[in-house]
Amino acid sequence: MSNKFEKAGNGLAQVFGSLVHATLAIHEPPLGYSTTPGALIKMFDFEFNPSQLSMVRRAQWKATPTAALRDGTVPEFMGPEPRQLTVEVFLDRSDDPDSNDVMKMVESLFRCCEVTSLSIAAKQPSTPWVVFQWGSFKTARFTAYVESVEASYTLFGTTGMPIRATCQVQLHEIPSETEGQNPTSGALTARRVHRLVAGDSLESLAWREYGDSTVWRAIAEANGIDDPARLAPGTELILPAVEEVTA
Repeated sequence: MSNKFEKAGNGLAQVFGSLVHATLAIHEPPLGYSTTPGALIKMFDFEFNPSQLSMVRRAQWKATPTAALRDGTVPEFMGPEPRQLTVEVFLDRSDDPDSNDVMKMVESLFRCCEVTSLSIAAKQPSTPWVVFQWGSFKTARFTAYVESVEASYTLFGTTGMPIRATCQVQLHEIPSETEGQNPTSGALTARRVHRLVAGDSLESLAWREYGDSTVWRAIAEANGIDDPARLAPGTELILPAVEEVTA
């Protein structure tokens, strides 16, 4: 399923530009009462984009039964519940039977359910905070903790090493600052760092990251670039969060 989806995506990429891959940024939990994720632990890049995403959003209501009312009482709105996202991660190294990459990548997802050593040292034990991002799909992007990881190993090498796996990762939203707050004032951001390679341009980066090449100026402003034509390979650029660009 994932390979089929990826081929379809590659076909669209030839028409619209480079294929944007999903990512899962794994961060240290913040200290104190901050809602901004801490230092980046690992950027988990999806080699195969998910074939589907499952998202749940609920509103909580409460109704108290009363014997005197035959038809029941009017329910009371208690508030919205955090979003929940289930994403499928497909991993494959069938072209390299001796590789242990699949095992390592699954283990990195499992560690999202383990308390980090830095949070223990700070006496605020917590599992990592994560941010899932897929181009300009803003609805699926929010700060979360990993509620569960279920891995199904479906192919093994001659030594028993898994070389293909499918993981179901469930994310549970961690409510953050009020929507619309200036991202530079301390609210949630998930900026990334990109090292330029030959052929990169601000327009191509804007398309790959946000699905819109016309927002290249946001990258230029974030990095103080006056002349976009003079970009040297190897230069590291800060890529603003989606909220900063759309704002």
